[in-house]
Amino acid sequence: MERRTGRRPGRPRVTLVSRIFAPEPSAATFRLGALVRALAGAGARVEVVTAEAPDGAGSLGLVRPAEGGGAPGGRGGTGAAPAIPARVRRAPVLRDPSGYVRGYLPYLSFDVPLLWRLLRGSRPDVYVVEPPPTTGAMVRVIAGLQGRSYVYYAADVWSDASASTGAPDVVVRLVRALESWVLRGAAVVLSVNEGVTERVRELGARQVVTVGNGVDTDVFTPGEASPADAGPPADATLPTDATLPTDASPPAGATLPTDASPPAGATPSADATLSAHPTHSNPVASSESTSGYPERDSHGERGFQRASEIPGSPFLLYAGTASEWQGADVFAEAMPRVLEEFPDAQVVFLGQGSSWDRLSMLAAGLPDGAVTLHDPVSAAESAEWQRRANAALVSLRPGIGYDFAMPTKMFAALACGTPVVFAGPVESPAARLVEGERLGWVTDHDAREVAEAMIAALRAADGAVADAARDPERARLVAWVREHRSLAAVGERAADAVLSTVTSKG
Repeated sequence: MERRTGRRPGRPRVTLVSRIFAPEPSAATFRLGALVRALAGAGARVEVVTAEAPDGAGSLGLVRPAEGGGAPGGRGGTGAAPAIPARVRRAPVLRDPSGYVRGYLPYLSFDVPLLWRLLRGSRPDVYVVEPPPTTGAMVRVIAGLQGRSYVYYAADVWSDASASTGAPDVVVRLVRALESWVLRGAAVVLSVNEGVTERVRELGARQVVTVGNGVDTDVFTPGEASPADAGPPADATLPTDATLPTDASPPAGATLPTDASPPAGATPSADATLSAHPTHSNPVASSESTSGYPERDSHGERGFQRASEIPGSPFLLYAGTASEWQGADVFAEAMPRVLEEFPDAQVVFLGQGSSWDRLSMLAAGLPDGAVTLHDPVSAAESAEWQRRANAALVSLRPGIGYDFAMPTKMFAALACGTPVVFAGPVESPAARLVEGERLGWVTDHDAREVAEAMIAALRAADGAVADAARDPERARLVAWVREHRSLAAVGERAADAVLSTVTSKG
């Protein structure tokens, strides 16, 4: 650590500020968990300032705070989920009807008390802050008052997301001005892909480090993971994929991406309309909690689908957020043609999103069971669905400003040995990656062309070996993800960039 901390005595102190954190299901949950573990592994003391976990989040896979005496990055206690080697400070927050912190009032409920929460907390060497830009603005103010630097984790570009979803011009201008102000003040901006890197530089970021995005290859595996690896749910996606908005709900007015790529299984922030939806508060104590343990839902699993419900017939899986910018409904629209070739085939949507109503409507017009929609599941269960799917479905709607997205759900499937069918801009980075690395099938975002790609995937699966250990092609996909898209490596790159700001100040 002497190399990283320079002349500063003692261990570096890092405060992470995010409205979303483990065990809440989202791309950010995985990404930030990896960052915290990497920071702790490098010797830093980490504090997380976040929101109280939503109802039922514990049933999706609890990631516990480290317990006394545990080594950084180790597994504290006797539970089934990996420990978070950090002090986690939680406080009540307003949530929208679907349970996520998105929309005007929910954002305010987190951001306004944040000033007091940070002022009365210990002073770190550096802050790390997640979108939205309103949270970034609060951290810039506090960091300025304390003479500290901050790192902004740009999993997406919110002002562009607002523009792409039709928000009023005045809203887009305000969000862009605020986002630019936050980016300009950051000592370092962490970016999830080259597209985001280029854009944040245009908006004024001084130093940008492209850390990439990835998946937890201890959870998403070709074989069943051990219970200790069953971390919080994943989505896709982001868009937290695209490496674009990652769990985030954009500012005002429209549904947004989230990381465009949350890892597979359940995500939340990307479809969120920022209008002032009715909200409700968490049923938690009014005082800030540092336990890090959400209350377990009294109804057990709250209806989340179990792996035992996975279809026995051929099926294609869309795991993660399904919102307008992703255009996942194209897979349901393609099913009439697919059923002509494979009458017993199914498309399973595992997650949630603003397109859920349209998907339900399309499903109602098809033979019973041809398209099914399931609630989010834990990461471990999502991986089981991925392993048993014939192929994973990934989509990006062209022409709305997110052609550069790199959906995380894609890597979650590949890590399980499952190829992908990508429907979207054929010249996009995601499409070029799938084609160039032979990771699956690429097609335009057109129902007829998508149907043919889905049929090709089902045909290929007919002759595939179910066990990835005995199938060289599936094994190749797994090896590729582990080499190029490991979440642990992403966390280490991000941690190095964060700790470099401490060195530069030393």
